[in-house]
Amino acid sequence: MGPGPIAHRFAEALVSVPGTRLAAVCGRDAGRAAAFAARWAGSGEVPPQATTDLNALLADPAIDAVYIASPHAFHAAAAQRALAAGKAVLCEKPLTPNTQQTQALIALAAAQQCLLVEAVWIRWLPVWRVVGDWLRDGRIGALRALQSSFCVHRPFDATHRIHDPAQAGGALLDIGIYNINASRMVAQAAGRLALGAPSPCAAVHAVMAPSGVDNHIPATLDVGGGLLSQFDCGFDGMADNSLRITGELGHIALHGGFWQSTAATLHRAGQEPLTVQAPFDVNGFEYQIRSALRCWRAGLIEVPELPHAETLAVVALMDAMRARIELRYPFE
Repeated sequence: MGPGPIAHRFAEALVSVPGTRLAAVCGRDAGRAAAFAARWAGSGEVPPQATTDLNALLADPAIDAVYIASPHAFHAAAAQRALAAGKAVLCEKPLTPNTQQTQALIALAAAQQCLLVEAVWIRWLPVWRVVGDWLRDGRIGALRALQSSFCVHRPFDATHRIHDPAQAGGALLDIGIYNINASRMVAQAAGRLALGAPSPCAAVHAVMAPSGVDNHIPATLDVGGGLLSQFDCGFDGMADNSLRITGELGHIALHGGFWQSTAATLHRAGQEPLTVQAPFDVNGFEYQIRSALRCWRAGLIEVPELPHAETLAVVALMDAMRARIELRYPFE
């Protein structure tokens, strides 16, 4: 659902995963859906259906799961319909824009015994296994601080989803969610924070776009026992977009767009830096697909890398941050 740029990356990874097939494409524009289906039709396979009718897609018994890549504000309704039809759901981040909608979907997944996964793809990337091992092994000693940036320049466009409040736009939900997830992943690997535990916001500020959504947010989180994570996210400028983890004995850096990084460097005093490469098999989306497939086959309703409690903890934090900058969406 939602055959846009992100869905193309998903489809590219999907065709590489044995045991899966793109069965149908649903979009608001029939021509766009048809073009997407034609682009990803597998050789020798039944071509994917292309439709604008979600009900028809969900009524098809050959479809086991639905991937949702529509704008944020429409995730909840699409996921609700898919779960009610007995389909597994892998939905782009944020699963929904707020806690209330997220809780409702999780309750429905439990009632229907259907898999529900928020597709925060960095939770599965190979580089995080390397970083996690370094943290669990105490290679940089006790953690002292985290800093990250995700800033890209996007000229203001009131009709674009990132600037449109009706589509749940804004920097926090669109890109800041990566800073938050990465911060929590570091703290969790280091044993400072449990999956699903709250991580309070110590400080948050916002530069608002003319449309009333957040265009730039610097914030500080407490991600466990006073460990602070400072991050900067926004659409009004450029940054190095790295993640730096500072410890008592050294530091770790994730390079070049930390949310899609394929390399990490370990720095320790008196030692040569150690850089480990962790390239993708395809484009990085394949890991979440494989995890969802394993869990679906096992009859699970959540995945171990990102259980429902963790999705709830992150959306509750973002709700609290939006309350502090007085950002409320028109559909809330």
